[in-house]
Amino acid sequence: MSFDSNVNINFHNKDFSGFKIGIVRSLWNTNITDILLSSCITQLKDQGISSKNLIQKDVPGSMELVHAANIILSNHDIDGVIALGCIVKGETDHDKYISNAVANGLVNVSIKYNKPVIFGVLTTNSINQALDRCGGKHGNKGIESANTLLSMLDFY
Repeated sequence: MSFDSNVNINFHNKDFSGFKIGIVRSLWNTNITDILLSSCITQLKDQGISSKNLIQKDVPGSMELVHAANIILSNHDIDGVIALGCIVKGETDHDKYISNAVANGLVNVSIKYNKPVIFGVLTTNSINQALDRCGGKHGNKGIESANTLLSMLDFY
């Protein structure tokens, strides 16, 4: 399910105030992940999640998002995790290996804990494409990631 981040999702007056959310953010490409994090947190708060129910941790790169999501779920009583990162294509295929490993790893963590773990990682060919996806002409993956997690919590 994908959401248009420019549209305010109606969660049928669902009360999300009791949910606790983990957010793990990669510090690689912080010019992008800062925007993703800010918009994600704003959307969660706009939907009733209080600051005290948000656990936010930073990791060096996208590869570390998997381990961080696992640690947060094992050490905290939370309802789901959002992983935010930005992987930009370089001269080699390194980005493909990282992207696949992170996606598969986050799925495995989600299955292990039976809780939603949201893949909010941009995988682009350039920084400009990333900017277009964190508030530019192609929406905002931070908002979309928050909405996806809330949708999954509503599903439960």
